[in-house]
Amino acid sequence: MSIAQTAPDIALQRLYLDNHSWLSGWLRRRLGCPESAADLTQDTFVKVLVARELPAIREPRAFLTTIAKRVLANHYRRQDIERAYLEALASLPVAEVPCEESRAIILETLLELDRLLDGLPRLARQVFLLVQLDGLTYAEVAAQLDISLSSVKRYLAKAAQQCYFAEVD
Repeated sequence: MSIAQTAPDIALQRLYLDNHSWLSGWLRRRLGCPESAADLTQDTFVKVLVARELPAIREPRAFLTTIAKRVLANHYRRQDIERAYLEALASLPVAEVPCEESRAIILETLLELDRLLDGLPRLARQVFLLVQLDGLTYAEVAAQLDISLSSVKRYLAKAAQQCYFAEVD
């Protein structure tokens, strides 16, 4: 029993078949790692697949390059966060280093937090992290960053709004 394919399914299949090898090579040249390039190639096509609607694509390689650049930027950002986390762990006494499972959960939480706060101005992100992660009071944050208490509240409201709308999308 075969499932009838719709026009968008056929277009997506054609996009994949015609451009997968090219995109993989493009990413391999940038990364220098065939395994990472294969992963990011698939991530790029998954982004296209989960898009609500496939646009009419006149220049498929330019379209895929745009998406792949975003996927690549996220890859590098994830590496930076992971590297910073591992450096922080290395500075802890051995008795305080969390187990592998906890480390994985913490890293995923950090990555999700980074995703949620993406797009916020630097100061709003900084205020949010000082209050939420460092446990500083609004007054302490205002003093540390040399901003007003009302600015701290405004930045926190903006960060909360950003997190809420990032979750709704």
